[in-house]
Amino acid sequence: MNSETNLVYVYDGTIEGFLCCVYESFVRRRVPSVISCARGQTMFFEETEWIATDIAHSDKVYASLAEKICPEAQDFIRLSFLTQRADKEILMYRFICIGYRVGRKVLDMLTDDTVGTLIKAVRNLQREAHLLMGFVRFTIYDGVMVSCISPQNSVLPLLSDHFSDRYPEESFLIYDKTHQMAVVHKPEGTLLTSMREIALPPIEDSEKAYRTLWQCFYQTIAIEARENPKCRLTHMPRRFWHNMTEFDLCTDQTPVSTEVTGEVPDAVREFE
Repeated sequence: MNSETNLVYVYDGTIEGFLCCVYESFVRRRVPSVISCARGQTMFFEETEWIATDIAHSDKVYASLAEKICPEAQDFIRLSFLTQRADKEILMYRFICIGYRVGRKVLDMLTDDTVGTLIKAVRNLQREAHLLMGFVRFTIYDGVMVSCISPQNSVLPLLSDHFSDRYPEESFLIYDKTHQMAVVHKPEGTLLTSMREIALPPIEDSEKAYRTLWQCFYQTIAIEARENPKCRLTHMPRRFWHNMTEFDLCTDQTPVSTEVTGEVPDAVREFE
């Protein structure tokens, strides 16, 4: 295969679309310098090609990850795709190329720039998802549990499995403001969908009462002599605070969370 050229592959933003970019690269024997999910400005002299998504092609590449590298490579690529790195696609492409050559040993090549960078990004994703499993705060609107989060990584697929197992008989919605996505769960099943914005009705008086009780508990349970703000920031980064109920009244430490009036999202109503 030829070395990298000023070639840009553009795809639809799905993991299937990315895998099709890998397929086309090997079929055409051309190595892209950039793989992007947006039709944006390119550098001077760069050649841009739109790669259409073909499920048959993406399935072939996905199956080859287990056959030529190892089954764990499939999970690693899926997790890598959820990370926040702007250059994740080209790193994933290079990882696959290395894996095709050396097999499962690629996952142990921590000193390689490509592999090491991706492993670090995946660990960051997993850590953020783990934190949010404890930091997600639900508010009940007309019988539906709703939560808004602002993650750096696309953690919803990981949170979806966790909360669906934890609350299988409940109806809930978790909205990712950063990536404009939402996971909608009802006892009949779970749906991951795009959602540009969310409009919520005013908080009910009963919900306000429970919030006040929770905030009171949070403030009184602490042992003043053992308070350690720096330690708290290590385990509970400030960027999560504005979506957490216990900080609503702490105006000296964090901004008050905002509420938007409107109706319960249609996705909850339609997913029957």
